[in-house]
Amino acid sequence: MAIELGKLGIWRHYSGVDAQFAAEAEKLGYGAIWLGSSPTGDLSYVDDLLAATDSLVIATGIVNIWQDEPADIARVYERIAGKYPDRFLLGVGAGHREATKEYKKPYAALVDYLDGLDAAGVPVEGRALAALGPKVVKLAGDRTAGAHPYLTTPEHTRETREILGEGKLLAPEHKVVLGTDAAETRAIGRKTVKFYLGLSNYVANLRKLGFTDEDLEGEGSDRLVDALVLQGDAPTVARGVSAHLEAGADHVNIQVLNEDPWPAYRALASELL
Repeated sequence: MAIELGKLGIWRHYSGVDAQFAAEAEKLGYGAIWLGSSPTGDLSYVDDLLAATDSLVIATGIVNIWQDEPADIARVYERIAGKYPDRFLLGVGAGHREATKEYKKPYAALVDYLDGLDAAGVPVEGRALAALGPKVVKLAGDRTAGAHPYLTTPEHTRETREILGEGKLLAPEHKVVLGTDAAETRAIGRKTVKFYLGLSNYVANLRKLGFTDEDLEGEGSDRLVDALVLQGDAPTVARGVSAHLEAGADHVNIQVLNEDPWPAYRALASELL
């Protein structure tokens, strides 16, 4: 890939990232910021983030295919990539059924969307695909720079790498809470995890990873929360992040759930970068 992400990035809701945030992330050594939660429109704030930094990559995690037409997004891509070559990665995906009334036959819709990006001139190496199941992972490898799984485990990373093969980007997201009070950190993690237990695509993937009905009912079992949210001091959390790299990830984007994310991002940078 021409786009160099480095081994660590930050995943954060797009509304919580400004130029100052981006500059601090770059100073700490993070290679990319993934703008989460389906950013829409002309992505004008991406230009501001790139202008405030020297080498940081901005990726979308993800542009939702049901919200923006491929021709429109292609024009956005051309604008940003033209001004900042090799520093913008267009992450696209189908989102989830419960949030999108148009959601039907998502695989066919993804293929059509990638066809539209092809027709509009968005290069394969400039885009990535949100992917959980093997069919979409293979599509990511065939039609984009690679896969961006969300809410997964190192076991999923290992399986995904086997499908993608070598030479394709694998950039999973993982949530973390820095802290030494296990009850407190788990409570913070559970507050986020429980939201995803109402979304069928994530639940189906967690079942494939071996989680049971007991794990997935209510607000989620301790076993589930602990697998999906790394918790503890910086060395402990860093080992969990490294497990993705050891399983075949090229780049891990970390989502800190602490109210103030910077102590965790600084500590993890010291451990891993």
